[in-house]
Amino acid sequence: MVSLRVRYQTIDFGDVDIHVRTLRDNLQYLDIDGVAEKLGISSAAWPIFGVIWASSEVLAHHMLNYNITGKRILEVGCGIALTSLLLNHRLADITATDYHPEVESFLLKNTLLNHGNAIPFVRTGWGDKDSGLGKFDLVIGSDLLYERAHTSLLSHFIEQHAKPTCDVILVDPGRGHHANFSKKMVALGYSHTQCKPASSTYLDHPFKGQILSYHR
Repeated sequence: MVSLRVRYQTIDFGDVDIHVRTLRDNLQYLDIDGVAEKLGISSAAWPIFGVIWASSEVLAHHMLNYNITGKRILEVGCGIALTSLLLNHRLADITATDYHPEVESFLLKNTLLNHGNAIPFVRTGWGDKDSGLGKFDLVIGSDLLYERAHTSLLSHFIEQHAKPTCDVILVDPGRGHHANFSKKMVALGYSHTQCKPASSTYLDHPFKGQILSYHR
């Protein structure tokens, strides 16, 4: 029987340890009954959800001490959902979403690994008309702007799920589309800033991207 190879690792955030079960590497592939293929996910793109990327570590570290009091939070394109797991440890009101059909099962296992409360999850695409998610005070995500077309899809998705007063925090590794995305967010009434992470010594290599912050 063909099976996925996985690995277990612990990522520390000061005094907080987050345990994650991930794919062993980004060469793993197992699309039972062609579910992902029917959703338009190629074999090359299939494993992307299942490993820890530098941008997701930067986002999680950024959210470690972020003020979450009274905020309903949405992680978009969560993948392994490292930040959602960290926020869940902080007892935040966090909901996770992703398009990939395998994300929910990994999220369930990782939530159990961390002895956390169940994290609400909805599998949805940015072009879906009604995800049933509702509205949020804070929307977060990492490495989401792979293609220029994603700038319109993501900004529209955020607008669907943002309260009138809302913050958006995205970590972008520098794929070249964030300026176009920022223009679309400004057109929706957001102000924006961008900065380098305060520290990225926890990464194996220097981080060349930015933390993008939007407020309305």
